[in-house]
Amino acid sequence: MSRPHIEPFCDRDVSFKNMILPGFGSGFRYKTLSLDNETGACSLTVQLDSGYKQPPGFSYSELEIVVVEGVIKVGDMTCNRGHYFFVPAGYALPQIESEHGALLLMMYNTGEPNLIESDQHHQFSRTELYHHVDSYKDIVWAPGNVVSPSVAAGCMIKLLNYNPDSHAMSFLYCMTPQFHQDNISYHDCAEEGYHLWGTSWMMQFGDLPTGGYFWRPPYINHGAFASEYGCIAFGRTDSKLYNHFHYNPWSTPDENQLRSAARLAKRDPFLYKWCVNMSHNHPHGPEDFEDTMKRKGHTHADGTHHHHDHDH
Repeated sequence: MSRPHIEPFCDRDVSFKNMILPGFGSGFRYKTLSLDNETGACSLTVQLDSGYKQPPGFSYSELEIVVVEGVIKVGDMTCNRGHYFFVPAGYALPQIESEHGALLLMMYNTGEPNLIESDQHHQFSRTELYHHVDSYKDIVWAPGNVVSPSVAAGCMIKLLNYNPDSHAMSFLYCMTPQFHQDNISYHDCAEEGYHLWGTSWMMQFGDLPTGGYFWRPPYINHGAFASEYGCIAFGRTDSKLYNHFHYNPWSTPDENQLRSAARLAKRDPFLYKWCVNMSHNHPHGPEDFEDTMKRKGHTHADGTHHHHDHDH
C-alpha cells in the first residue's frame, strides 16, 4: 500500500467522474481518494446512480466495499448503509444493483479497478476469505484497547477484517462527543481513514468533516486528537498497528523511524542484532520454516487434504 501522504482531504470538495474502464457500465461514478501509481491500487468514493446494474463478475484485485449511504442489492441480499464486504481477488460477486442509488467506499488493494464478467470464481481465488457483515447492526462497539498501548477512553472500534500474517486490519472506529487525547502518535504501518459521519480535529491538520479522508504513511506524527460532537469512520492499516506515543511535535518521520528501531533494540535485542548484521542478505524478509518446510500432507483452500510421499 505505497501511496503518498494525503491529509487532510474531503471528497465533498471534488466532483465525480464517469467510470470509463470496461465492465462497469453507465451510472458508475467515482472520486479518487488515493492511488498507488505503481500497482494501480486505489481507494474510491463511488456513486451508483438510480437504476444501476452491474453484471456478476470478479476483480483481479482484492476488494473491500463499505455502503456509506443508500441501499444496494447483491444477488438476492439487500445491503443497507454500514454493510461491509471483503472480496478476495478472483471472487465472483452476483449481480449488484441499486434501485434508488447508493454511495460506496471501494478499495482495490492489489491492483487497478477491473471487472471480469463471470458467474464463476477464478480457479486460484482464495474464496474461503470472502465475508460480509452489517457493521452497524451485527457488531458491538469494543474498547480501543485492541492494541496496546491504547488510545484514550472514548475511542471505540468494530473489527471488520484481520490478516493473521501481516496483522493488517480494517475496522470502524468512533469518537464519543467531547473525546480528547492530548499526546502525539505515529505507527510502523500505513494508516487510512474515511469519515462516514461527523467531524474530528487533529493538531497538525485541523478539522476532518464527513467525507474527510487521509492516507498516512508510516512514521507521520498525528495528534493531539479531539471531537466535539463525535464521529464514525472507517479505518485500515497495512500491517500491525502499534501506537508510538510521545509529546514532541517537531520530530521528523526519519527520527520517528529511528526511535522505533531503538525501541526494538531495547525490547528484542537479539532479533535487532540479527536484523542489522551485514553478514547475511534478506531484502525480502527472512525465511519462515513453517512456510517452506517439506510436508507429506497438505491442506487445500477448501479444507480437504491428502497425503503422499513425494515432495512438492
